Amino acid sequence: MSTLKGKTLFITGASRGIGLAIAKRAARDGANVVIAAKTAEPHPKLPGTIFTAAEEIEREGGKALPLMVDIRFEGQLQDAVKQTVERFGGIDILVNNASAISLTGTLDTPMKKFDLMFGVNVRGTYATTQACLPELLKAKNPHVLTLSPPLNMKPKWFQNHVAYTMAKYGMSMCVLGMAEEFREQGVAFNALWPRTVIATAAINMIGGEEMMQASRTPDIMADAAHAILTRDSRSCTGHFFIDEDLLREAGVTDFAKYLVKPGTEPLTDFFLD
Repeated sequence: MSTLKGKTLFITGASRGIGLAIAKRAARDGANVVIAAKTAEPHPKLPGTIFTAAEEIEREGGKALPLMVDIRFEGQLQDAVKQTVERFGGIDILVNNASAISLTGTLDTPMKKFDLMFGVNVRGTYATTQACLPELLKAKNPHVLTLSPPLNMKPKWFQNHVAYTMAKYGMSMCVLGMAEEFREQGVAFNALWPRTVIATAAINMIGGEEMMQASRTPDIMADAAHAILTRDSRSCTGHFFIDEDLLREAGVTDFAKYLVKPGTEPLTDFFLD
């Protein structure tokens, strides 16, 4: 299978950034995309809403269902799944993309920020997966793709932002455990993480224009996600994929096309040695 035509994707945080790029790549195949995100009204500091994302997805040839969802609340998730089934008949693919970040040390991380990261990253990933699984178990080639890193236990990845690292690794542990739990049922659980920094609103807030210029575009993650989601779910599960490595194995040789600034050496992302 090399296409997502007719497949229904439920993507969290798809109103901008990597989630939107994955959605648009699927839309070019003729997929149905549920945009499950919080931004319904324009944000003063962040681009896009669920409605502008829906317009972009439909311009690319897909069908879009914008739903305002805070993935920390299971009632909202259950309603979103119900609306998805009513509109598209089921769910074939879940992309756990939504994430909260605060690169702060222990004394500089208010518990409100801690709770947000664990609420979105860990609880949100777990709750969204739980809500979508009854539909995924009925699908022909079901995939759950989570945007989280390999579990690298070197202390340097904890020392400066232990709360964020624990929250992201919580997402990765969902992949590790659920891949085994649902292996026999044929639901694939995989993680995808970028080799380099990706130009998103979060990176802009963390590192400003300088870091943005030393980044790759979200398109590389979208292409890598597409390569995973078109594989046989029974033979592709439990992997922690790195975008560049995966695409190289698939025969991609031109990575310059993904650079924000041509000729720049992109920065390596967190959690990768």
